[in-house]
Amino acid sequence: MNTKRTQSGLPFMKMHGLGNDFVVIDAREGDDPVTPALARALGDRHRGVGFDQLAVIRPAQGADFTLDFWNNDGTRAGACGNATRCVSDYMMRQLGRESVTLVTERGHLSAIRRDDGMVSVNMGAPILEAAQIPILPGIDPAHLPLGGDPIAVGMGNPHCVFFVDDAEAVEVDRQGPVIEHDPLFPERTNVEFASVIGPDHLRMRVWERGTGITLACGSGTCATAVAAQLRGLTGKRVLVEVDGGQLEIDWRDDGVWMTGPTAHVFDATLTQDFLDAI
Repeated sequence: MNTKRTQSGLPFMKMHGLGNDFVVIDAREGDDPVTPALARALGDRHRGVGFDQLAVIRPAQGADFTLDFWNNDGTRAGACGNATRCVSDYMMRQLGRESVTLVTERGHLSAIRRDDGMVSVNMGAPILEAAQIPILPGIDPAHLPLGGDPIAVGMGNPHCVFFVDDAEAVEVDRQGPVIEHDPLFPERTNVEFASVIGPDHLRMRVWERGTGITLACGSGTCATAVAAQLRGLTGKRVLVEVDGGQLEIDWRDDGVWMTGPTAHVFDATLTQDFLDAI
């Protein structure tokens, strides 16, 4: 799809991975049109299009493309695993290949399409140092001083992972925003609540920074799998059940690989009237 802005509006794609939904704008052939105001307007599910994250495709040096991410509150998101998988699938189809390389704030990443059609992306090595996650200095990321003894993990964005007896029973809408804005996290944080089903099986629910409850969170799923292994609750390969389905996580020597389905829902164009009103 050609999503270069024209005089009649701005083309975009709608995609989702397990119900974690995205607007995608291809800005490889022109200037990046996204501003905080546009991200907020687009993210409004009543007056715009609605999304959990906005992904912008840009050119890259030494890779097939660059991806930038926005939350629906108009703030930037350093990583978005499911959007990375969805856009990688789109780019593989466009390029006629079974693998692509890309650049995000994390650096150079890679993605492949498996024989079963699932798309896998290497989200890079987890970040376990306080300053890089980031959390306040002098705090042990492995045991945050919060009720429930959560663990902090960075995946290009910060995560705070709680292990609970029953993830289904957690009031995510109440607890999530409180933790997101806790002073421990200078850039706020994503919040995951996970329970262990088995040695290679987790159930996770998530509150995403700048967005709220979502049906799935790729980077959050990776962070939760890393936290579970660090706590000795699982191995490095786990199946994680989220509200929207299942993701496979494999923490390898070269990074944390995440695998799952993708969906390209529709192509459309924002009207010029909509853009002029922002």
